Amino acid sequence: MLFVQNISLTQFRNYLFQQFKFCERIVAISGANGTGKTNLLDAIYYLCFTKSYFVKPDAQSAQTNLSGFRIEGNIVKNDEPNNLVCIFRENNRKEFQFNKTIYKKFSEHIGKFPCVFIAPDDVQLITEGSEKRRNFIDAILSQLYPAYLQHLINYKKVLDERNSLLKAAAEKNYLDETLLNILDEQLIKNGEQVYKTRKQFLEIFIPKAQIEYSAIADNNDTITLHYFSQLHNISFNDILLENRQRDLFLQRTSCGIHKDDLEMQLGEMAFKNIASQGQRKSLLFALKLAEFAALKEKKGYAPLLLLDDIFEKLDAKRMNNLLYKVCIEEQAQVFITDTHKERLQKAFEDLHVNYQLIELNFPFAEL
Repeated sequence: MLFVQNISLTQFRNYLFQQFKFCERIVAISGANGTGKTNLLDAIYYLCFTKSYFVKPDAQSAQTNLSGFRIEGNIVKNDEPNNLVCIFRENNRKEFQFNKTIYKKFSEHIGKFPCVFIAPDDVQLITEGSEKRRNFIDAILSQLYPAYLQHLINYKKVLDERNSLLKAAAEKNYLDETLLNILDEQLIKNGEQVYKTRKQFLEIFIPKAQIEYSAIADNNDTITLHYFSQLHNISFNDILLENRQRDLFLQRTSCGIHKDDLEMQLGEMAFKNIASQGQRKSLLFALKLAEFAALKEKKGYAPLLLLDDIFEKLDAKRMNNLLYKVCIEEQAQVFITDTHKERLQKAFEDLHVNYQLIELNFPFAEL
């Protein structure tokens, strides 16, 4: 089991300096908007992933008008204590320490402390384009298989190089075919490994997500999930050769595993086009709980679960189903935020579980 014992934040978002100690498996965090509930969850996420769940440039996580930030926490994994430190320095260099050892590559840390985050804007996973869903699948697989993450990193690097070559060929009216063939070979090598792992994983993951949806939604909606890939019926090598002239015209790589998607249907129609708000939220939580289950099964212990402002996103019945699942059935440490302290208290008292309540009602610097 994973258990976050404490965390200290320095110049992180709206925290100038603050320390938190966690003494229960279920941690409820209440406070008005702007008091730092989401920021606290994101700090925990930083310790698991070496980056923010929300913000890409690390500099944006530093407190306004200040440079740099520091996050330190202690997480017990299978009874073994671990100290984690993330430092973003004034010169815009980031350092991450694991038990006082500094990583040379941040990717080495991914998967050591698995974590699932559910936030309000995650509904974009359902409503927006394929990139959101690819990132979702990639985040799970990167925590499960270090080799997958490396293949994915390599693929994206080669893809950028190939696209730059295609653009340069159009500008100079000259194509270095020898270099293009080398890049294609590297793209195929890494892309096929990514495709193979995604395909094997999704064959197991998709049925789990559909079962979770039925449990949360508590209805008989006909939900269908399907892994789409251009590589299903043709080799990567052949598809690159077939599209080479098209790629030269478009000045970018138009085919490959960077076009994969997790397609969603309700009956015979695209899910996002006809699903209600409740159905969308139920599917989102189903996907996240399937992620939780996949990580737990592979790792042998439950990942951390971060739930941000979810009371506003589900009706009472769906909310009760979800909380029963994560707080009673699963032995995970759960962090959950809400603006209403009384609503948190009632939810956990109704479940008859022990919990720690943290109230964020003191003033902070502006974001």
